[in-house]
Amino acid sequence: MTRNESENVMNVMMIRAKVKAESVSDVEAAAEKMFGAINAVQPKGVKYASTLLSDGVSFVALLALDDPADNPLPAIPEFREFQEHLPGWLAEPPTVEPLTVIGSYELF
Repeated sequence: MTRNESENVMNVMMIRAKVKAESVSDVEAAAEKMFGAINAVQPKGVKYASTLLSDGVSFVALLALDDPADNPLPAIPEFREFQEHLPGWLAEPPTVEPLTVIGSYELF
């Protein structure tokens, strides 16, 4: 992919979080509720996914925003609720890494 000034290159972040084993079902339930609300609202300029890794306690979320200065997710109550509960579920601090999209098919 050749990038130039006129292309809309999304800002993509990878968030990796290890949660307490006893919190996995709570995280999954809260994520389902949050994504249900996000799907209902259908905010523009956002691509967001959450996955559970094979260790059963590590989650990886991918978040792409057209404009990071205008993130519409905090306006969704279920997103805020998820964020408020997250610190109590974590087994260790999450890591956040910016990603550079080299190529994508309907993901970014």
